[in-house]
Amino acid sequence: MPLLIFDCDGVLVDSEYLFARVASECLAEIGIAIDAGEAARRFAGVSLKDILAAVERERGLALPAGFEAYLISREDEAYARLLEPIAGVRDAILSIGLPRCVASSSLPDRISESLVVTKLDDLFGEEARFSTALVANGKPAPDIFLYAAQHMRKAPEACIVVEDSVPGVIGGVAAGMRVVGFVGGRHCGQDHGQRLTAAGAHIVIAEMAQLQPAVRSLIAKS
Repeated sequence: MPLLIFDCDGVLVDSEYLFARVASECLAEIGIAIDAGEAARRFAGVSLKDILAAVERERGLALPAGFEAYLISREDEAYARLLEPIAGVRDAILSIGLPRCVASSSLPDRISESLVVTKLDDLFGEEARFSTALVANGKPAPDIFLYAAQHMRKAPEACIVVEDSVPGVIGGVAAGMRVVGFVGGRHCGQDHGQRLTAAGAHIVIAEMAQLQPAVRSLIAKS
């Protein structure tokens, strides 16, 4: 029986646009101009550690002490007030009825908090939540997907990944898994599906009502 591996941000919860807005605002406060659209396009699927390292590298500077903690606190506030589940995701998951887990670039506490706020925590037990904090390399490396598959006792070829980001799609494909690209989050631009296809997604869907037939199609082709 296949294992479904869901990304969290942008697939289960509609958080990528919120993070992009908060990150843009926090960076602007210290004189770094990255608008929310650019932040969403560049940073979706990437861990916070890697995002901040990229900003420092590109700007040739060190971010102020405490900036990461400040950004996380602002993110916490926004998520508590505004975070919502992706439309239709609960029904889609329950209608498929396959084993499932989460493999996310977010920190473990963030994954749990996001699931609780959006009332999806009952769908993913603690033993089925995996963060890139647990592996050596974040997405686009395949590490987190292989780690999740190993702990869920499934071979990579028996896994189907649901991802909204280019790094996530690349990582899922590199892990030897089939990948469904999802473009239904509020951060997704008009060309997002093309970008996911170019990254290697086997099929792209725009709403969660399409997930069950997409999964069935990939299973039939395996």
